[in-house]
Amino acid sequence: MTTNELHDSPPPGASRGAWRAVFSLTLGVFSLVMAEFLPASLLTPMANSLGISEGQAGQAVTVTAVVALLSGLLVASVTQRLDRRHVLLAFSLLMIAANLLVAYSPDLIWLLAGRVLLGVALGGFWALSAATVMRLVPEHDVPRALSILFAGVPIATISAAALGSYLGELVGWRNVFLLTTAISVLTLIFQYATLPRMTPERPSPLGTLVRVMKRPGMMVGIVAILLVFCGHFAFFTYVRPFLEGVSHMGINALSSTLLAFGVANFVGTLAAGYLLERSLRLTLLLMPLIMGSLGWLLATLGGFSMGTDALMVALWGFAFGAVPVAWSTWITRVVPDEAESGGGLIVASIQLAIALGAAAGGVVFGIGGVLAVCATAGTMLLAGAALVMAGVRAQPVDTAFEACDAERSACS
Repeated sequence: MTTNELHDSPPPGASRGAWRAVFSLTLGVFSLVMAEFLPASLLTPMANSLGISEGQAGQAVTVTAVVALLSGLLVASVTQRLDRRHVLLAFSLLMIAANLLVAYSPDLIWLLAGRVLLGVALGGFWALSAATVMRLVPEHDVPRALSILFAGVPIATISAAALGSYLGELVGWRNVFLLTTAISVLTLIFQYATLPRMTPERPSPLGTLVRVMKRPGMMVGIVAILLVFCGHFAFFTYVRPFLEGVSHMGINALSSTLLAFGVANFVGTLAAGYLLERSLRLTLLLMPLIMGSLGWLLATLGGFSMGTDALMVALWGFAFGAVPVAWSTWITRVVPDEAESGGGLIVASIQLAIALGAAAGGVVFGIGGVLAVCATAGTMLLAGAALVMAGVRAQPVDTAFEACDAERSACS
């Protein structure tokens, strides 16, 4: 089947070509997320090599997150007339260029330039990912396809943390980024061979973001996303101080616990497809409820038993594995006619939540210590679960919008 035929036919849910395309997107997720978090595990050698402070080198992560937020919001409108296949391939090319710039950067300016390019690719890719999956598989397969897509996140996170630091000692940090470049090249080749032609379904001017936000129930959903992701990243940013200071873990136990978190997160991501096929609303509610309860259990019972603490951290990882998949599925259900703009709002909300969660955790940590961080994170997550229960819809928020034609700018 040619790519033109694939585009012109109904969504080929059972076709091998469609699922190969989904797996090529998963490889894209792995490549992007690994490149995003590599500087965290290579911070010291990067700083020493470039003659800058570790704080300056750390801005390599910050600038990527900020640019990804903007890219996620703007990509649907900026690329509204371009074939989605070409846009996604362009993001893979940007990822290759970004990694090469970092690998050969002589100073901080070139390092940050590479990370800006990565931010553009990262935010743009995430914003289009759910809408792309919707066009590759039929509706009933979307949760399963999204769980496969997001499976690349925990694998990449573990690889960036463990393999990044290990290989950095063996071959140097620049060669680690060159290895990441090679993976990015494989991603580009795989996507070129599998992604079908996907012409834009309708224009998406920048004002579409505002109109989507005004739909009934959307604001409640975005606030719930902020609370859930803020709560997670407030805790996750300070999980190591908790395990060292409260659980009194040595380096071996600490590494094992973090590995268990990553493995459980991967399993939770895969399990999300099964859970979402049965109930989207229950999954949206249950996962932050579990994490919020664990936050308060860690705050009150933390340190009682090293094994119990490790188990609760692993359960947290499992529960969070389903969260990004659930909210991405939610946006495909509630705004199926504007999934790209909705995806941009999701990306922007998550990137903002990462920054706010880490900042809030830092303030609370300075005032009340790591146990207060656990309690605060738990409270935010429980508040997010309460919002889901009270006002988050799991069906299209206003079917009237689906009937809008090219003059839908008049719709409100």
